Amino acid sequence: MATITVIQKDGSKKDIEAEDGWSLMEILRDAGFDAIEGACGGSMACATCHMYIHPDWAEKVKALDNERTEEEEDMLDLAFDIRDTSRLGCQIRISDELDGLIVALPGAKVKW
Repeated sequence: MATITVIQKDGSKKDIEAEDGWSLMEILRDAGFDAIEGACGGSMACATCHMYIHPDWAEKVKALDNERTEEEEDMLDLAFDIRDTSRLGCQIRISDELDGLIVALPGAKVKW
C-alpha cells in the first residue's frame, strides 16, 4: 500500500493510504477530496479528476505504464489551470512503486 501526499487548494497537506491497482481518481474521490469529482467514473469523458503531479514524480508515474495519451491531452484541454504536470487521475494506476507520490488539487498554490 502506497502513501500519497495531497496538497489542497489552501496549501495544506494530507497523507492518504492508497490501495494498489486503484486509480488516483478513485483514491482521492473516496478519501473525500471534493475537488476530484470523477463524474464520468474514470472513462476519460470529462476532466473532473484533473490534478497536478509533482515534477519529481512525473517521469516515474509515466514509466509505470501511466503514459499521458493524446486522448488524455484532449480531455485536459477542458480543465481549469492546466500545468506541465497536469494529469487526469483516472489514468494513473497506483502501485507500491508510487509510495510517497505527491499530487496537488486544481487551483493549489504550488511553485513547482
